[in-house]
Amino acid sequence: MMEKVNASSEAYIILLGFSNWPHLEVVLFVVILIFYLMTLIGNLFIIILSYLDSHLHTPMYFFLSNLSFLDLCYTTSSIPQLLVNLWGPEKTISYAGCMIQLYFVLALGTTECVLLVVMSYDRYAAVCRPLHYTALMHPRVCHLLAVASWVSGFTTSALHSSYTFWVPLCGHRQVDHFFCEVPALLRLSCVDTLANVLTLMVMSAIFVLIPLILILTSYGAIARTVLRMPSTTGLQKVFATCGAHLMVVSLFFIPVICIYLQPPSGKFQDEGKFIALFYTVVTPSLNPLIYTLRNKDIKGAVKRLTGWEWEL
Repeated sequence: MMEKVNASSEAYIILLGFSNWPHLEVVLFVVILIFYLMTLIGNLFIIILSYLDSHLHTPMYFFLSNLSFLDLCYTTSSIPQLLVNLWGPEKTISYAGCMIQLYFVLALGTTECVLLVVMSYDRYAAVCRPLHYTALMHPRVCHLLAVASWVSGFTTSALHSSYTFWVPLCGHRQVDHFFCEVPALLRLSCVDTLANVLTLMVMSAIFVLIPLILILTSYGAIARTVLRMPSTTGLQKVFATCGAHLMVVSLFFIPVICIYLQPPSGKFQDEGKFIALFYTVVTPSLNPLIYTLRNKDIKGAVKRLTGWEWEL
């Protein structure tokens, strides 16, 4: 019987990242740092503004604050490590650090999938059930939905990451990615990982495809309601709020589907890195811009708190 040799016997794991393109590393460092700072500033802006202005104490901005905090955590779980690896010759992470990163990336990514469904339900209730909106989105209900999103993400990650933890890596330490994620780690195993691959695809279907179907179903109902609206003012308001959420959903789900709903293989590994870079770096930085630009509620809140005129 082959002795199981796991990476835990080694002190560290090498994250190869973008080492195949050493001439790009400085450029990537600068670009990623800029996007990371945009993510921090933009999402903190939404969280603080939603907290300070009483006019934004609504279900929509409560969930948006949760999304902003989630994006802050999600980017921070992998981007600082990536910046350190891009800046210097050392591209290592401890094995324990790799497993912790794997857990939080999975947990926060799953939570975001569920939270985006909750946000689409909020928009459905606001547009299609306006007379019952106050009851459907009572503050207690909103808090329960937010807690359910976070608990489902962290519970699922605990099960899935622990399952990945027991996969023997047989001394292999070079992960061909810029952060520790399940497909990249499974490629290091010297044993059959079919069960892990199937588990990954089933979990991805449950927490990616089903949420996406629910979101599209909500917006199908919203579209039917909107088409019956006689007022153009109502149409504009619906498109302003729902359009922003749909754009965020597209920016998050399309790259995730490309990564996680296919069997782990090295065939498109390089393309996968750049796709992952998009949804871990670019998408969280764009979310605050998508929700704040041309948003009268946000501009009104800024004006009330600072006295500034925000003209866009």
